[in-house]
Amino acid sequence: MTPAAYIACDRLDALSSANRGLNYGDGIFETMRVHHGTLPLWPRHLARLRTGAQRLGIGLPDPAFIEARISEHIASVDSGVLKLLLTRGDGGRGYAPTDCSEPVWMLSLHPLPVSKDGLRLGWCETRLAIQPALAGIKHCNRLEQVLARAEVERAGADEGLMRDGDGLVVSATAANLLVHRDGRWWTPPVERCGVAGVLRGLLLESGRAEITELGVETVETADALALCSAVRGILRVERLDACRFPQHPAVHELQVALAMFCPMFAMAGETA
Repeated sequence: MTPAAYIACDRLDALSSANRGLNYGDGIFETMRVHHGTLPLWPRHLARLRTGAQRLGIGLPDPAFIEARISEHIASVDSGVLKLLLTRGDGGRGYAPTDCSEPVWMLSLHPLPVSKDGLRLGWCETRLAIQPALAGIKHCNRLEQVLARAEVERAGADEGLMRDGDGLVVSATAANLLVHRDGRWWTPPVERCGVAGVLRGLLLESGRAEITELGVETVETADALALCSAVRGILRVERLDACRFPQHPAVHELQVALAMFCPMFAMAGETA
């Protein structure tokens, strides 16, 4: 499809009530960190966007067209968060997608969230359903995370860890998990559920982390825990319910290594 076949929307409240993204979560999105008018991790976000669009069978505008619109939005932005939302478009009633729907996409800018050193985590009772067809991609149906995040807020924690239906640890509600044991960083697989974070992918490709199935006991007895996301970088975990994790040099080493590759993640008072 050519760019003209897509409907651009500037505001969420301007979306049609028949939009399938609103009615069924029939769409995908990317949340990207802006740094000095650029998106340093854009190639990785684009790769996941393509995977999600292909998995759901939604047409994707030409990358050059998307990049031109992105440049217009962030050219004068020093730091912030850019969200790209792509839905199948309007489809009327019923689950069955139609071939004539014109995909709707939109861009929105948001402030960069404040990062905290030493997060307080808790275990969420809400489980992630095992569904390989949707695993890895960032689709718009996030009700499991909504319920889990409500648990986090009620507990007064900073984040929550989620498990799948078999009790295996998957991720935080809005970040991937890193577990340090025996001198190595481990992160759970996301082939059955969860999101394949772009920063997680970078750590895996660089050999700084490896995929390992993790149970609750393995996580609670780790030498160190950290969360990673493309917006907030590497965040040290200080506590998981009653389990405490003293500062560990491996976390700082990972933060420094990431900042050298991507300066936007440099910590205050440090230079990459």
